[in-house]
Amino acid sequence: MIAQIIDIFLHLDVHLTQLAAAYGIWIYGILFLIIFAETGLVVTPFLPGDSLLFAAGALASLESSGLSITLMWALLISAAILGDNSNYYIGRRLGPKVFRREKSLFLNPKYLAQTQEFYRDHGGKTVLLARFMPIFRTFAPFVAGVGRMNYRKFLTFSVVGSFLWMSLFLGAGYYFGNLPSVKRNFHLVIFTVIGVSFLPMVITAVKHRLVARQVK
Repeated sequence: MIAQIIDIFLHLDVHLTQLAAAYGIWIYGILFLIIFAETGLVVTPFLPGDSLLFAAGALASLESSGLSITLMWALLISAAILGDNSNYYIGRRLGPKVFRREKSLFLNPKYLAQTQEFYRDHGGKTVLLARFMPIFRTFAPFVAGVGRMNYRKFLTFSVVGSFLWMSLFLGAGYYFGNLPSVKRNFHLVIFTVIGVSFLPMVITAVKHRLVARQVK
């Protein structure tokens, strides 16, 4: 099973083409559900996001696919925004119910108050940047809901982040995904896309470590 999952990730272009051939126009719905689940269900951070969008953009650029990049772009932006909102409301509903035990190691009300304060001060930036970071983009809306981030502010940054995310990765796949050099080395491109996606996390971790050393 692990080998199959790795194969799917490394050859998303092949598997996506096969899905499109088998399901035709329903491929829009399949992509919609995957993007919605990755951002909307807190238990599915493992689903492909950036690499899937790149492969989908490459597929849409082929005339033989019969797919519209404009329709795909609009649908998947909608999926990302709806996923964010679903996750936000799950967190908003669950937060007050689970952070009740004063002596709890992880669900202490004190941590809920700290989360709420953090999202009041840094919520917009967090929601926007998390959109470009695998795993984080699944948990950020949930935590924003737990932290009771102002909904209008959350929605604004969710829409902007979804628009930029979709435009960047779908657009990159559409314009570069079918270049001969890219098609020959698609697995390397996927690794690069994943690496670039994790780059903000690495930069943030390094900055925190440098600041910590300066404080000492």
